[in-house]
Amino acid sequence: MAKDDADAFLATLKHPRKAEIEVLRAIIRQAEPELEEGIKWNAPSYRIDSDDRVTMNLSGGKLRVIFHRGAKAKPDKSFRFDDPSGLLEWPAPDRGVLTIADAAALKANGKAIGDLIRRWVKATRYPLANPAMTSPDERSAGPAR
Repeated sequence: MAKDDADAFLATLKHPRKAEIEVLRAIIRQAEPELEEGIKWNAPSYRIDSDDRVTMNLSGGKLRVIFHRGAKAKPDKSFRFDDPSGLLEWPAPDRGVLTIADAAALKANGKAIGDLIRRWVKATRYPLANPAMTSPDERSAGPAR
């Protein structure tokens, strides 16, 4: 699904946080222009090299961003991602969740979110160039928090 499809989807979307969703879309697209936007799980989703990387979760009137390495978890104990912002929660070693509390939090963290997007795409697109991956012992420890 292309950006036009995402625009069409959002034109009809009834969601209490629609304005924030649009701001978040702009942050994501500006942070990593190579990402292809589409719709997945009834929300904007972004992929690169045919692999999903970032997907919004709009269920229950909430606004979350899922940082992932595809639809299915990838068994890779060496994957590590450093989150100096502390904004991500880690339900799995290769899946981070950013919960955006409200418009003020989105505005306050916009730059950090853009940085997370850029770094996530780089770390998941080119894992061997991932600067957060250092020694084998550190890699087996899971994501840095």
